[in-house]
Amino acid sequence: MTERVPFQTVASVAKVLLAFSIFVMSGSAAVACNIPVFRYALERWQPDNCELILFHREPLTTTQQTMLDQLMEQQISRNEDTSSSLTLSDLASPTPAHAHLWNSIRTNFNQKITEPYLVVRMKLGKGRVVNGWHGPLSDAIEVGILDSPIRRELSKRLLSGHSVVWVVVRADTKTDSLPATQNFNAKADAALKTSFSWLTNNLELPEGIGLPGSELHSEIPLLLKFSTLEISREDVKESFLINLFSELQPAATARGENLIVPVFGRGRALEVIPASVLTSSLIRDLTVFLSGACSCQVKDQNPGFDLLMSVDWNTKLFGKGNAPPPVRSDRDRLNQKPELLTIPTGN
Repeated sequence: MTERVPFQTVASVAKVLLAFSIFVMSGSAAVACNIPVFRYALERWQPDNCELILFHREPLTTTQQTMLDQLMEQQISRNEDTSSSLTLSDLASPTPAHAHLWNSIRTNFNQKITEPYLVVRMKLGKGRVVNGWHGPLSDAIEVGILDSPIRRELSKRLLSGHSVVWVVVRADTKTDSLPATQNFNAKADAALKTSFSWLTNNLELPEGIGLPGSELHSEIPLLLKFSTLEISREDVKESFLINLFSELQPAATARGENLIVPVFGRGRALEVIPASVLTSSLIRDLTVFLSGACSCQVKDQNPGFDLLMSVDWNTKLFGKGNAPPPVRSDRDRLNQKPELLTIPTGN
């Protein structure tokens, strides 16, 4: 049900990272940053906002209002610095923007639309806003728009010190996959297993952590720890994530491939990777990037998109009422002389 948009193809991920020109602040240690990307993202990158729009014609019933209240509670429990909103749009007098959105949904959706009807608008990379999900309000809680068991486990791991959690969406077991596809899935599983072992034994944290400009602000242990988290396509409680990832890789999904999503920071997905593309070298390249010094501190200049999660990250990280550490602004960066580097390929 997501809106299909041109999305960075995974086959080019390695090239994107290898050619990714990043700014390294030159000068004194006061402006240096040696914090790993995954930790900088956890402590300082606020999750992107999302917008919930509820289209309706009649006043909400008591049952419908209860459902809406549940969504509101999930919204409130998100990071208070995250600018998310819920808007009621009366179809008797919608705004021009809402009228256009409603007409596009009705045009592209063949089944009968049951009102009230909810649309989730989310940011997908720089400058892209898409319909992350849309459907009857009665389905909104069940599909897990802002909360689900996998995302609760994901946040638990990230807040306990996992550097990167690789979410694996298993292919539909009810669909007969070609032998080649089954082979891709098996090779991807093996690549993750062997790569974790290699990375644990060979990867090192950047030097200089704790020096001025590279301070850590939460008590979460700084580790190089990697894990996988599996989602079954038959799991109705994970419908939102399954649908989102599948729509970003429709061809691979149709072939019956597993989808692998490296997640770091506050639930930021680096990319949706089909099993046929995932290799040990790609896993290492992506992990080296995420574990390296945070040379590019501006969130929008890094690849990836934020998952919708019902987590108050600031409270979990720093305690209730404590402000998060500041993020270096674009102005600060522009006052520094940049040096262009290329991320190494690894082995």
